[in-house]
Amino acid sequence: MTEIDRSLIGTSAAPFVVEVERGAIRKFADAIGDASPLYRDEAFARRHGFAGIVAPPTFPTCFRAPQDPPWIATLDRRRIVAGEIGFRYLQPIVAGMRFECRLRLVGVDDKTGARGAMSLLRQEMTGHLLGDDGVAGQSVFVVRRTTVYRSSRQLETRSLA
Repeated sequence: MTEIDRSLIGTSAAPFVVEVERGAIRKFADAIGDASPLYRDEAFARRHGFAGIVAPPTFPTCFRAPQDPPWIATLDRRRIVAGEIGFRYLQPIVAGMRFECRLRLVGVDDKTGARGAMSLLRQEMTGHLLGDDGVAGQSVFVVRRTTVYRSSRQLETRSLA
């Protein structure tokens, strides 16, 4: 498949800022059905060694750039399906943190399945702390995500594979 601009491999989209709010953590924990007090009770979280209410491990899935990155912007959204996702943390995400996030296109792999061709866009989002407290710029997390771009044939046959 040639629709993906492979010259963008290795490039980053414009950075964007995310502010982690305790209410957003609580709502996310509710949405995933996790009642842990670490996600709701600051005193409990502090007693367990955290600086505040902790975000669930998959919380960065809700960090969204204000616009699609250049390698996605021109693609047919109907053909995009979520693929694999992985998280690496250098420290926990807690309420009150502010991040500068950057999304980078790491690579593109072409695959052929039983229902046709597809491209796998490998992307990486990093989060670095923002602030004036001496830790600004410190890396906190890396999210690796694979996005599947299905062939037009798969769309026509309504196949998700």
